[in-house]
Amino acid sequence: MEKHDASLNLHTKVVAHKDIEVKVRSDDAALGTLLVSKGNVEWLPANNHVNRYRFSWERFASLMGEHGKPVRNS
Repeated sequence: MEKHDASLNLHTKVVAHKDIEVKVRSDDAALGTLLVSKGNVEWLPANNHVNRYRFSWERFASLMGEHGKPVRNS
């Protein structure tokens, strides 16, 4: 079974217009970085520092509703 890991990089000081970075790994291999900001969410695949995939929060919510797996809140 794959082992997944996510690390969160929060800046110690509140900096305007600075994204929250979540580095995502599977079995010690980097999958990419999730960049969360006030205006959108972006996916930066591992070993690709040129192209990001950007979604507005509305589009992200729509995609999660259509393609995400429903789970109950505990």
